Amino acid sequence: MKQKFDIITSSCVPLPLENVDTDQIIPARFLKATTREESFFGDNLFRDWRYNSDGTPNKDFVLNDPTYEGCILVAGKNFGNGSSREHAAWAIAGYGFRVVISSFFADIHKNNELNNFVLPVQVSEDFLAELFATIQDNPKALVEVDLPNQRVTNKTTGRSETFDINGYKKHCLMNGLDDIDFLVENKDKIEAWEQRNK
Repeated sequence: MKQKFDIITSSCVPLPLENVDTDQIIPARFLKATTREESFFGDNLFRDWRYNSDGTPNKDFVLNDPTYEGCILVAGKNFGNGSSREHAAWAIAGYGFRVVISSFFADIHKNNELNNFVLPVQVSEDFLAELFATIQDNPKALVEVDLPNQRVTNKTTGRSETFDINGYKKHCLMNGLDDIDFLVENKDKIEAWEQRNK
């Protein structure tokens, strides 16, 4: 899951549904898993929408539609609400999404995405509506997500917006660091501070 972020340009997978909760992202029955394998959770992302009760793919669900591909998920408002399960972020990352764009994220889920090297990009509802329309017109339309400049651009229309991100998390994403990596990277500074403050 650890990958450095810079500028990502990709086509998108649209999920124009509001209030997608973490139980829809990864159903509760998968929380008992004893593995942390990315492929396990990625294979079960949106499991109950993605597969019929007999285990066959639901051809009407977007992840089973070869028309749409890319490492950016464009989702409706209030994405990731509900329980705080980190498994939802594991499933998104395990599937291969590197960015989720929405007009609003549940706070805990947003932080879980950041901790799992998935960048949540919050945009205005108007910008989100334009993205959905662009993707509907051209499923191969590209979106550029520029983390250093905190800017997302619809390459078809040229319209862009800036997005917010915690400075610490931005540094970690750009350098491929989790929280422990960050502490190790700053070990000398921590030890020097401890020496000064005995």
